[in-house]
Amino acid sequence: MSWWDAILQGIIQGLTEFLPVSSSGHLSLYQHFTGQSGEAAGLFSILLHLGTLVAVCIAFWDTIWGMVVEFFRMIGDLLKGKFTFRTTNPNRRMIFMMIVALAPLLVFFFLRDWYTSLSADNDIIVEGLCFLATAGLLYMADHLVPGKKTASNMRVRDALLVGTMQGIAPLPGLSRSGSTIIGGILVGTSRTVAAEFTFFLAIPVMFGASLLKLVKFGFTFTPAEVLTLVTGVVVAFFVSIIAIKFLMGYIKKHDFKAFGWYRIVLGVLVLGYFVGKNFLG
Repeated sequence: MSWWDAILQGIIQGLTEFLPVSSSGHLSLYQHFTGQSGEAAGLFSILLHLGTLVAVCIAFWDTIWGMVVEFFRMIGDLLKGKFTFRTTNPNRRMIFMMIVALAPLLVFFFLRDWYTSLSADNDIIVEGLCFLATAGLLYMADHLVPGKKTASNMRVRDALLVGTMQGIAPLPGLSRSGSTIIGGILVGTSRTVAAEFTFFLAIPVMFGASLLKLVKFGFTFTPAEVLTLVTGVVVAFFVSIIAIKFLMGYIKKHDFKAFGWYRIVLGVLVLGYFVGKNFLG
């Protein structure tokens, strides 16, 4: 893989990870049309998440640091026997809801190889179908009355639904951020709260996915491969910062209609390409 490929994929990852358009789907399309499909391409796609992970931590540093401090306070209260759910503050409540939302991933963990095989194959029909499926979900979310729930009054079943939506999101073309934001809206949060909760959930998910991939494939990278990977990660980081700020400002004034139409057009084009290549070519 050339540095130019790493830069382009870093841009794609940064732009599409947090917008409800699917970074995995776009990276899969890029790799398909440039002949880079396979396990190595899948590994690179996952490791690009390290750049977007750092971007989230910086963009929401104050809130994240507050939750880190509260997490250790919560551990202290547990050890002292002073912990109670009745007097939890917003940060502690957010931590608890994140843990609940992450629980469904334990079930989907056993499907990780299947998800990877769909992204690493030489076919793009799944991407096309998932682009259209998420467009339908965005359309449904736009026609719901925005709720007022926050993490402080979110219920366990709400967090479980959001977590389940995140669990199916590794399908290439089925946006992780889009799925979890839609899940938040379905349980009655505002678009802003749903987006913030999505970003916070992304931290352990991205870190865990990257770590699992590194453990599976080993840390045996050549110096040239390390430089290429770092280049992609750095590019993904800077582009992600821009994408996060854009999305948080955009959803305060607009719905998801533009993203839905984009996904419909892209899905139709991808499926049209698949039909033409496999049945008409």
